[in-house]
Amino acid sequence: MRQIVLDTETTGLEVSEGHKIIEIGCVEMVDRQITENELHHFIDPKRDIDSVALEVHGINQEMLKGKPLFADIANELLRFIDGAELIVHNAPFDVGFLNHEFGDVDGFAGDVIGEHCTVFDTLDVARKMHPGRKNSLDALCKRYEVDGSSRILHGALLDARLLAEVYLKMTGGQTSLLAEPNSFLPGDSEVELERTGDTMDLTRLPAVKVSQEERDLHGKWLELLREKVGGKAVWDNLP
Repeated sequence: MRQIVLDTETTGLEVSEGHKIIEIGCVEMVDRQITENELHHFIDPKRDIDSVALEVHGINQEMLKGKPLFADIANELLRFIDGAELIVHNAPFDVGFLNHEFGDVDGFAGDVIGEHCTVFDTLDVARKMHPGRKNSLDALCKRYEVDGSSRILHGALLDARLLAEVYLKMTGGQTSLLAEPNSFLPGDSEVELERTGDTMDLTRLPAVKVSQEERDLHGKWLELLREKVGGKAVWDNLP
């Protein structure tokens, strides 16, 4: 399974007012493992940047002089995301801008993102999992103990990297917890790893009790998965 965690920075909030993308950052995940494959571009919007947006990301027009136009990177971007599930925080915002930008490029029209990708909106899911709580990327980083201390200003690639970690924790954590032979399970420094030939035995594993809050959150996540697959979850058919 290939997923692309994607984020953009723009000249303003409303694509209907002619605002443009000025930065795009993409981080690849394959089978829930973050790879080193990334795509990052600053883009010359050929227009002014709103002061409110400037306060958010700190990217000014001087920094964008000589950078490519969106048309210059459109094909590269589409090749990178084609066929993947996009992980986006507040997807309607980013997808709306991307489709608008693609629409201004010769050879592209319509819902380009929808035709080439599926989309997972982490903000929508977070609101369902944590109703009544703040669900900004900063809030989720704190909630899931992802180090966002380097995020003084918004940045597309930095935010995509942080969102990738948040997504993995929000949806069940890394699938390869024991992938490294010398790794220890979290919360237990006494775990001993013993090698026997080509196999590894874990001894003295701690019994970790699941809290009721964790059970409730897990239940909500399963319901979201059922909705996503149309109520045909594999585990519901197990004997």
